[in-house]
Amino acid sequence: MLKVHLKFDLRRDVEADIRRKEAAGCRVKDYSGPVDILILNIERDGGILYSWKGSTGTTRVGKYDPSTKQNKLLYTFDKEVRVSSCSLNKEETLLAVSLAQNSHEAEHLKPMSNCLTLLMEIHPIHNTKVLKAVDCRVKVQFLHPQSSHGSVSESHLLLLTEDGYADQYHVQLTRQEGHKVVLANPERLSKTAERVVEDFCWVQWDVHTQRLYYLTHTGKFVLRCLQFYDNRNCEIMLELPLALPTNSFNTVKLANLGFDHHYVEEPERVKIKVFTNRLGSMCVCYSRPTYNQPDLVYTLVLVHKDCSKTFRVTLEHPTRDGEQFHPLFIPLGYYVLVYLHGRFLHCINTRQQEMLCHSLFLSGDEAELGLPSNSARFSVLHAEAESSTAILDLTSGTIQGVQFNTRHLLQILRSELPDGRLKNVSDAQRLAALHCLLLSSENDPNVEPEIIEWLCGNVKALESFNQIQEFILASLYKMSYQKCLSLDKLLPCSSVFDMKELPMCLMEIPGVFSTTQLHTEYVFKGKARSLRGFWCELQWNAERATYFDVDPDPRYKTSHVEAHRRQIMSATAAGHVTHLLENAKKVLALVDTWHLDRNSVPLFQEEDHHQGLFIGLTVEKLREHLNLHLPRLSKKKIDSLVINYVAKQLELIGHMLESAWQKHKLGPQVLCLKQQAGPGEWAVLNFMLRILEATSGLCMPLPPGYGTLLTTMALRCLPRHTFLQYVDHGFLRLTDTFVSRVMTELDNEAANEKLKFSVLKRLPETNRSYHTWDHPVRSASIARDYVKNLMGRHSKNKALPFMGRDKAGFKAEFLPLTHLSKVLSNIDEQAVNPFEEEKVDAKFVEETALKQTLLLLGLEGEMKPPKGKK
Repeated sequence: MLKVHLKFDLRRDVEADIRRKEAAGCRVKDYSGPVDILILNIERDGGILYSWKGSTGTTRVGKYDPSTKQNKLLYTFDKEVRVSSCSLNKEETLLAVSLAQNSHEAEHLKPMSNCLTLLMEIHPIHNTKVLKAVDCRVKVQFLHPQSSHGSVSESHLLLLTEDGYADQYHVQLTRQEGHKVVLANPERLSKTAERVVEDFCWVQWDVHTQRLYYLTHTGKFVLRCLQFYDNRNCEIMLELPLALPTNSFNTVKLANLGFDHHYVEEPERVKIKVFTNRLGSMCVCYSRPTYNQPDLVYTLVLVHKDCSKTFRVTLEHPTRDGEQFHPLFIPLGYYVLVYLHGRFLHCINTRQQEMLCHSLFLSGDEAELGLPSNSARFSVLHAEAESSTAILDLTSGTIQGVQFNTRHLLQILRSELPDGRLKNVSDAQRLAALHCLLLSSENDPNVEPEIIEWLCGNVKALESFNQIQEFILASLYKMSYQKCLSLDKLLPCSSVFDMKELPMCLMEIPGVFSTTQLHTEYVFKGKARSLRGFWCELQWNAERATYFDVDPDPRYKTSHVEAHRRQIMSATAAGHVTHLLENAKKVLALVDTWHLDRNSVPLFQEEDHHQGLFIGLTVEKLREHLNLHLPRLSKKKIDSLVINYVAKQLELIGHMLESAWQKHKLGPQVLCLKQQAGPGEWAVLNFMLRILEATSGLCMPLPPGYGTLLTTMALRCLPRHTFLQYVDHGFLRLTDTFVSRVMTELDNEAANEKLKFSVLKRLPETNRSYHTWDHPVRSASIARDYVKNLMGRHSKNKALPFMGRDKAGFKAEFLPLTHLSKVLSNIDEQAVNPFEEEKVDAKFVEETALKQTLLLLGLEGEMKPPKGKK
């Protein structure tokens, strides 16, 4: 499920170098003695601090730099000591260590205590000051400011104790001899300490964001976050009550390793982890203990969504007596993976949390990550500014970067086993895998083509959801979800939200039960200064979540465009039409810059007034919706987001059609109406109809030229009567380009002539595409339009007297013709011919009308060819 790559190996990157140094110090070729390397801490810059026992009976502390891949010796103790915690300041001039003393040692550390905390100058090696000598274990951690201001004059050190309090030391520094940095007032060091946390029962340090999360219990458990700033100040920013069992934390026990800033769980302990994201999301994950229970319960508090979700998973094999499980929480992007070795893997979508079907759940062999069974020996290394995550395996001493395995997710989507055989995959798993694929593959250009290939080959549509709709919406959401977290509730990300009745297979996951609690009781602090940065984003997102819960319909519905679309197509002010077409030009210009291949699929090669208005209307309505709900974003950003959003939608349709075109090896011959269609054209037509159905259901525009291409393919593939039925029911649109092609490419054989009549009959009266047809019916149509124009003008004037009855040669059976010719003769000189390209006069109209009358009377055999102009 996860793709793992090795980032750090203790034996490869550290132990090999240590053995070379020990061999050089002992003057031997190879040093084979024990080194007992222990990883102590990982600092903000990624440097790994470790200790080892040297060949001379001493303990040494070193640092591995991942950027240079070099090891540096920091300090050497003159005897063997047990270093339980260690930290290095940013300038690498001070080293803080916490030493644990064995009671059976002959020589004890002074003063007599179980733990001694020291602060030492290492550049140069000069002073060593005792900070604490207590019986409980102490964790040390230097603060690493982001800016370089004041970096030489002062360092700040945090001490966490098992007694449940935290102190901060402000260490004053000074320069000596121009380059040496030493303690300014070592005798006053203890007086600089200030108590920042008075009482806690659990704590987690985030080295990347310089935040301390801790739990206090005064009647109820409250999670607080202490933010440290570059100017030595710290402030409680958030308080969040948690519903934990009363006996969750009986005693405080610090972990042996300095970098692992949460506590070692006793058997009854609750496992807690806090993950944040730079866009302003916070997830508090905790699992409850299981004692001889068939279920495992874990909760995710989504502060940015103002809700919490509790999951209860039924285990296939219940726990044995005394056996207890705690899952491993792994953040990946905005998914949180809940992993229990050999049992299950739950990929929880923390931003679209409404439905279980958007979270992927795997069990048995499918859930295997390739990690050892003892998850307590793993530590998750996560930076909120990065989408990747690393896992430190304390047993092997390795750090492995992890990310989603796109190949495995594609196999779930295709219902395939690794060996190519088919397997049974539920629709909910397919839906979750599709979204996970798109949202976890930020810079992988091969993911979308792989999914499109699956869509082209998957002829059978799923009953529970539309695959093409889900692909389009998830891809559109992928390009915008990093802009603003509040877009989760505003942009459509899945078609299942609009279903009137959600299929049961998408509502339930066998063995998984979920409950949701809205409106968590969080409190933002930040009284000393206004919230900024991450905290400002988190507060905004939490407030928006509350606002969206009150709003009955905050999500943008593409179906809302349909009514405005019909109104615009019927009658609209000229200025508004111009504005919509300008929007469409911006979108199509952006599509053109993406260099869509125009040599294969004939899209974006014609002006489509109908689709142009539709594209412009979509841009306008989406822009209005976002401006209404996101006043915080500037109109310029929203306009750019909307233009890119609609352009991406047109591009996706073009890429889907391009893939189908190449798969079936189609060429320019598919546009020739005189040739019969082959199997490839039939397959592409079916795929194009599926795209049409999906976009129509979402009320989304199509690329210019799509309608012409679809109608052309349908005429080549379908029987004529079926084709006309598709036109009558609105599935196919008779574009001007298509009608012109039919009139010019097809000859006037009986079947083709019948088709042309049928096509012309379905055109609106304002359409003049019939002018391209060289046929008598074309002349009759022109004549009818000409007469209609003349009669319309004539009805506005005083009617001319009809004198035809008194003249000789009048024939009663031609009364309509005689009256028409007299009227035309009287007004012909005043009339203005509206058809500049067609030279039409009254004589021509008279002869055409005579021909049509004789045809109706069955006297065409006695008719002579007319001599009028054409």
